[in-house]
Amino acid sequence: MGAALADTPTTVRCRHIFNHDIMGCTADGVAGNHLYSGRALAATEPGDLIQLHPDLRPQWPAIRAHYQRIGLSHTDEVRWDLRHDLLAQHAGHEVSVFFFGPAEHAARPDDAWLRVVRTINSKNAFMAEAARLGVPVPRTQPFAAVARISDKDIAAAPYPCYLKAAVSVSGIGIYRCEDEHQLREAITTFDPATPVQIQQEVIAETFLNMQYEAGAAGLSRLAATEQVLDGFVHQGNRHPARCEPWDVVEPMAQWLAQEGMRGVFAFDVAVLDGPEPYLAIECNPRYNGASYPTAAARKLGIRHWLARTFKTRHRDLAALDLDGLEYDCTTGEGVILINWGPILVGKLLVLLAGDAAVQQRLARELSARL
Repeated sequence: MGAALADTPTTVRCRHIFNHDIMGCTADGVAGNHLYSGRALAATEPGDLIQLHPDLRPQWPAIRAHYQRIGLSHTDEVRWDLRHDLLAQHAGHEVSVFFFGPAEHAARPDDAWLRVVRTINSKNAFMAEAARLGVPVPRTQPFAAVARISDKDIAAAPYPCYLKAAVSVSGIGIYRCEDEHQLREAITTFDPATPVQIQQEVIAETFLNMQYEAGAAGLSRLAATEQVLDGFVHQGNRHPARCEPWDVVEPMAQWLAQEGMRGVFAFDVAVLDGPEPYLAIECNPRYNGASYPTAAARKLGIRHWLARTFKTRHRDLAALDLDGLEYDCTTGEGVILINWGPILVGKLLVLLAGDAAVQQRLARELSARL
């Protein structure tokens, strides 16, 4: 039996403690990664507790005022401390974390949750479960170690292809290979014991991000969004998506929930023009970049939105001029700050609410002010 599936999450909600620090699950060297804990504020409710990086404290008055003006509910209970032992100190709160790994498990033990995250966080394990559950995926050859790739495997690879580390973060350890020479070069970049896979390149019209939430009340669909890409680099997400093929990934979503998955998780799905219209690429057993604008949009009832990253010369939220652009609940249009902490290094993730024409206008006017 699969996990129970509800159309929407339960309306009965206990208090949560949020620690959405990403430093235990991120690539090194990306500017501002230590400031990302602030984006979880949009997902909180009054009575919750949120842990934020102390460097964000000077920005608190401005983001609080912004959310109050636009009517976005959130907690005012903040701990300017990201230590995981605070999760243990607030055992009466349900835990919400970006990624449930060893540090989170040490503070709030949940063997089933940790086990299922470790399993599906491996691209090789994802492919194995997809085959067992009948989830369509690209042609993929897994290897328990890169040293096991033979000359025959290299000759048989579906060029162009990707050589991927079975466990990777932010695209690190993923190489596009046009031919045998490039594949052999990519192989040398890995430790011989590293598990990897060779996967056919997927030329898709659209890539979807399909989010679920699992908890004691069962499994819920959250949102299907289209990924906004600059080449192969993820720039943001758009809602609504052109299609919502939930049936493609639902068998795995139900299995994950049954095995103990908790919180938000998502699948990347390619939309193709062919006999196999949808292919599941991978599962992220955690929150992702689309999760936070989705949370804000759901709370405010926004159906049409674009979330994307902007660069800015400003280094303080108080310096931003959003007059006339800020979200207005009467029109359902405007700008909402989502990942506001990285303004300290000159970037912001912003939700633009409205139809496509409104999104373009808001992006143009906001860019001129940033």
